[in-house]
Amino acid sequence: MKIVNKEEFEQVNVFGTGMANEAFAQYFIGDSFLNPLTDPRSCPLFLANVTFEPGCRNNWHIHQAVEGGGQLLICTAGEGWYQEEGKEAVSLVPGTVITIPANVKHWHGAKADSWFSHIAIEIPGKDGGTKWCEPVDDEAYDTL
Repeated sequence: MKIVNKEEFEQVNVFGTGMANEAFAQYFIGDSFLNPLTDPRSCPLFLANVTFEPGCRNNWHIHQAVEGGGQLLICTAGEGWYQEEGKEAVSLVPGTVITIPANVKHWHGAKADSWFSHIAIEIPGKDGGTKWCEPVDDEAYDTL
């Protein structure tokens, strides 16, 4: 369900919006928010609720790993988009689960007319890390 009103969105965003995602703001168009659900110092699996304002999306990026790795997205509130390089964008609604293998270039974020949240789960991998790439340009995004 598309939700434009932030107060209405907060009522269904069960894992909470969290704080402004300032540490990664350079890799997003628009404002995003991060609410860590696990402590990486005590849990090997990092989970966070990531919230995107309408129209916000992250840059193309790759979760690199020699072995294992990748990411899972569990959509929890609002509506968004996910796209792998060379493929059509996938509409995201609450309950959608996206499995992103390691070394696959992709992006994700909110639809232009809805707040959006997903739980992002980083899958541990050998020699892993995120490679940030170019932004998703407005022309391509606006065609969705």
